[in-house]
Amino acid sequence: MEKREKLYEGKAKIIYKTDEPDKVIMEFKDSATAFDAVKKAEIKGKGVINNTIATFFFELLKDKGIPSHYIKKLSDNEMLVYKVDIIPVEVVVRNLAAGSIVKRLGIKEKTEFNPPLVEFYLKNDELHDPIICEQHIYAMNLAKPEEVAKMKELALKINEILKEFMKENGIILVDFKLEFGRKGDEIVLADEISPDTCRFWDIKTGESLDKDRFRFDLGDLIEGYKKVLEKLEGNNEKN
Repeated sequence: MEKREKLYEGKAKIIYKTDEPDKVIMEFKDSATAFDAVKKAEIKGKGVINNTIATFFFELLKDKGIPSHYIKKLSDNEMLVYKVDIIPVEVVVRNLAAGSIVKRLGIKEKTEFNPPLVEFYLKNDELHDPIICEQHIYAMNLAKPEEVAKMKELALKINEILKEFMKENGIILVDFKLEFGRKGDEIVLADEISPDTCRFWDIKTGESLDKDRFRFDLGDLIEGYKKVLEKLEGNNEKN
């Protein structure tokens, strides 16, 4: 597999072409950003940890029948994935109230959503990723109704799998953000699943183990991410 020129660089990852047109290399950066990149820092080791955790989750979901762009881990901070047409809609699944929804709607933090709440956000940094409804998605021709239905279906399945799995490993899955893409005619999970895109709380202490540590100065970010990884690796050893 030959790594070629850079196709795209985002806040947390870089995408590179390969010598195979249907595959790209996703490189995880050490960059940490918050509040539309108003707060930013380089945190050594973050890319390696996120790549390792994302690989673990993609493998877990693959075993459960969830289609994704993931192929395999290439190196400490690189992953080989299928090239997909990213749908510019972020799908957020909430199990407990935290973060923006608390401020936006005045819902008390830690309120349980049963069934889980699904929200859509426009993937657009210039507009600060505003919340949108399904009608906005159709009006802007971002996705077809059947594609939105599939994204919701997959998001809720992923939530069910990860929520139970993390609970077994002493972590509460509070909420998380997903991105999807088109691989031919198929809708597949894309981007990543990591402490950058999830809200994780320790089940015993309530300690934040995700990017909120960086956002709100709740503790060393790498320390929190390592705790997540240690719990996942501990599960692997048990199996």
